[in-house]
Amino acid sequence: MRCPFCKADNDKVIDSRSTSDGNSIRRRRECLACNKRFTTYERTEAQPLVIIKKDGTRQPFDRNKILDGIRKACQKRPIETQKIEDIVSRIELELYERFEKEVPSMEVGELIMKELRELDSVAYVRFASVYRAFQEAQDFVEAAQRVGDKK
Repeated sequence: MRCPFCKADNDKVIDSRSTSDGNSIRRRRECLACNKRFTTYERTEAQPLVIIKKDGTRQPFDRNKILDGIRKACQKRPIETQKIEDIVSRIELELYERFEKEVPSMEVGELIMKELRELDSVAYVRFASVYRAFQEAQDFVEAAQRVGDKK
């Protein structure tokens, strides 16, 4: 494993443990060259899923796209990074459990919205505004009301 700081290929594992969902192993490492610490995750490699976009095109499933979208929605919100990682892991697990090879992108978006709705109302409305392509202020009001209805 290369150090993300100095790029040396010489480290030691300090701690290993399963993540809360049990689907990956979190390893805390220390670079022997620069002594900085970093975290890596080890996951089993499953048969790759393909996402079917709204226009019918297909692209390989990319966990990082979900992670980036959720991070943007949660930007400047008091949400721990680990909670975001846990959400992405739950979504990924559910997709692999429910679908064999191909997943409509709509399913991914709905799972993200479900998780964000439970996590943070502002993040939910932010994500919904992009995902649902809000055009008017009324769209925001309706999304905010849906969040209010959950409570």
